[in-house]
Amino acid sequence: MPLYEHVMISRQDLSSAQAESLIEHFGTVLADNEGKLVMSEYWGVKTMAYKINKNRKGHYAFMRTDAPAPAIQEMERLMRLHDDVMRVLTIKVDEHAEGPSVQMQKREERGDRRRDR
Repeated sequence: MPLYEHVMISRQDLSSAQAESLIEHFGTVLADNEGKLVMSEYWGVKTMAYKINKNRKGHYAFMRTDAPAPAIQEMERLMRLHDDVMRVLTIKVDEHAEGPSVQMQKREERGDRRRDR
């Protein structure tokens, strides 16, 4: 099955438990449509570069999924209809990276970017 990565931004006035329950909810949507949620990370409340629906901040969540295209389309449709979800980005990838995402890595683990140039 195709592999996807999703970043979801939900409203800032939600609690962190409610934001994490959104991840579980959309994971069950995938499971109902023959897909699976491989890994999820809750990145916390972050300041956005510009306002979305009069909000300056939002709860960020990251998901890695293994699902057929119809399951992803259904999940994205439900995300667009959900009042608490402000934005979603879905990317099809060839393979999932091992370990935590770059957002969850400590600064020391990421390495020095200037040295890599």
